[in-house]
Amino acid sequence: MSNQPKIAVIGAGVVGLCTAKNLQDQGFSVTLFDQQGIAEKCSKGNAGHFATEQVFPLAQASLLKKLPGMLFNPNGPLRIDWRYLYKAFPWFFRFVCNMRKAKLTENTNALKALNEPALSAYKTLLGDQDFTDLITLNGSLLTFEDTPESDIEKLYQQYKQHNVAVKWLKGKSVFSIEPNLDKRVKNALLFTDVGHSINPYHLCQHIFSLFHRAHGEFQQVGIKAIQTTDQNIALTTSDNTTHQFDKVIICTGAWSKSLTSQLGFNVPLDTERGYHAMIKNQSTLSRPVASAERQFIITPMSEGLRLAGTVEFAGLDAPENHHRATMLLKHAKALLSGIDEKPPFDTWMGCRPSLPDSLPVIGRSPKHRNVYFGFGHQHLGLTQAAITAKLLTQLCSGEVPSLDLTPYRIDRF
Repeated sequence: MSNQPKIAVIGAGVVGLCTAKNLQDQGFSVTLFDQQGIAEKCSKGNAGHFATEQVFPLAQASLLKKLPGMLFNPNGPLRIDWRYLYKAFPWFFRFVCNMRKAKLTENTNALKALNEPALSAYKTLLGDQDFTDLITLNGSLLTFEDTPESDIEKLYQQYKQHNVAVKWLKGKSVFSIEPNLDKRVKNALLFTDVGHSINPYHLCQHIFSLFHRAHGEFQQVGIKAIQTTDQNIALTTSDNTTHQFDKVIICTGAWSKSLTSQLGFNVPLDTERGYHAMIKNQSTLSRPVASAERQFIITPMSEGLRLAGTVEFAGLDAPENHHRATMLLKHAKALLSGIDEKPPFDTWMGCRPSLPDSLPVIGRSPKHRNVYFGFGHQHLGLTQAAITAKLLTQLCSGEVPSLDLTPYRIDRF
């Protein structure tokens, strides 16, 4: 062990966990750092959807005409805290700039490049049996209630053009696979090569257990400072202890800005605060079901049904806005028959790390030979964690990455 290159992975969310495990599998000595513990932030309460079909960036011109209706609807999918708007304005300006046709095409291709090998990367990371036990491959549905079929046709063809495996279901064919959907659902797109986790927190804990059993080290402390030389990395922790490593990988999600700033980068990272409501002891679906009009998703899990998918811009530190979670119950009752009027449920809030082009930062620092990044995966952290880990491990091993990492470089902004 003493002769192995020593690598620090900062951040024990799903991206950091997959990265630590993959590095360990390739012979590196890995220490994982996280002040909060294992998967205690965004990875704990996500929708559990391996959304490989989501190859289209959020920054699309068609969104602009929908924004007023979203913002002024208290039960809509988007909320901006007006006290936070002045801080978020530079992010939104960059977001709009990414709506240009050329940028949309580039960003779509970059998302597709990450999503296509995403599940196979998990299979390699977990092994065949764990993959089968932990990830359910039963596809997902995108439902439509009153969207014109001409619009559905256009979207359907866009998915087909990007080689997304999809079937268009109409009328009774929708209810043949999900009979508990409400009859107001008229159409659905079935994405066949999509998976979900019935407990994403358990998935993360399992990956950590594999890492820990193979002598991976975990320290539940924060990182205050990073000092780099050509030879090594010195990390100063929140308890004022200094640790020496050969390389460091920053996988700290929405909290990555302070560390990247220390290293000389001004990354336009913000947080899309996401909420879920967990309806306990209900299992009326066999796959994730999203609503095109309501912009949320229901995922069947071991404890019941998880409702998720809203977006709130209010920064990292604002308290949880309970209404953003509870309003999902109204949408669920409209979409799914048999939902109790007042079911037992829990709510949760997590901070998605969001960049204005919908792409993560993956790669080696252009300013440091031994610093690497894997953060900013927005709504696709669970989906892209294992492929991100594979790419970072290839870089740390001196291999040519299996994907061109140019679209994900940290200095692209």
